Amino acid sequence: MSKIKLGSKEIFNSSKPYFIAEIGINHNGDIKNALELINACRDAGADAVKFQKRTVDVVYSAEELAKPRDSVFGNTNGDLKRGLEFGRQEYDQINKLCKKINIDWFASCWDEESVDFFDVYDLPCYKLASASITDKNLLMRHKKKNKPIILSTGMSTENEIDKAIEVFDKERLIILHCTSSYPCKLEELNLNVIKSLSEKYDCIIGYSGHEVGLSTTLAAYVLGARVLERHVTLDRSQWGSDQSASIEPQGLKKLIRDINTIYNSLGDGVKKVYDSEKPIIEKLRRKNTI
Repeated sequence: MSKIKLGSKEIFNSSKPYFIAEIGINHNGDIKNALELINACRDAGADAVKFQKRTVDVVYSAEELAKPRDSVFGNTNGDLKRGLEFGRQEYDQINKLCKKINIDWFASCWDEESVDFFDVYDLPCYKLASASITDKNLLMRHKKKNKPIILSTGMSTENEIDKAIEVFDKERLIILHCTSSYPCKLEELNLNVIKSLSEKYDCIIGYSGHEVGLSTTLAAYVLGARVLERHVTLDRSQWGSDQSASIEPQGLKKLIRDINTIYNSLGDGVKKVYDSEKPIIEKLRRKNTI
């Protein structure tokens, strides 16, 4: 399996996991919330934070934007979508803070203009959301940036995944298993797909989870996921479509701690006798050895 460098960290089959804290739109359009979340994710031990970027009038139809939807931003779906979007001023602040506290950051870009928006920043990679996996033009625009690509595979068939993978250099591709329900039912997580992806593709495999609870992400790492992503929020009771499928800072800290514990306990798979065991041999084994 290949190695991929994200920021200052190398990801490979036996590596410590690279943990992405997905802020997404859980900042609710407030840069103060975003900056607080970044600090909380860094304190919890996350390697990166991720946002989402859309050119609203490109991603959504005029009919969709005109639909009634009450929010703090107005009375239509368009008011909400525009209110949640950050621009240059906000991302400059995000970039400045992430550089200061030494945490990677990047974004899922839902259209070509959004991909180009980030040219001014030295991002370690780009993320393609599950909804974008069949968007050939968007895939090609990402390829031109010559950066590692993280590809999420929720709501996708094997054939759709195969076609998307053909676009990219496999040496710079990370494939995330995902089920795109918010929150996702445990019986629909299908974590064994992580093993299936590892067997089929010569790429780094990861997992993007939208379920309630933490233990399933631990299982994903044990099954072979070396890049892990979970949505994070300051408070799961806040308004917003992704809040209920997110974890709070305290849960994030516990999850990353437990993943690191598992990493340290797995070892290299080679059976050996440790020095700490030798006194026990002398004490407990009879002398007539085989």
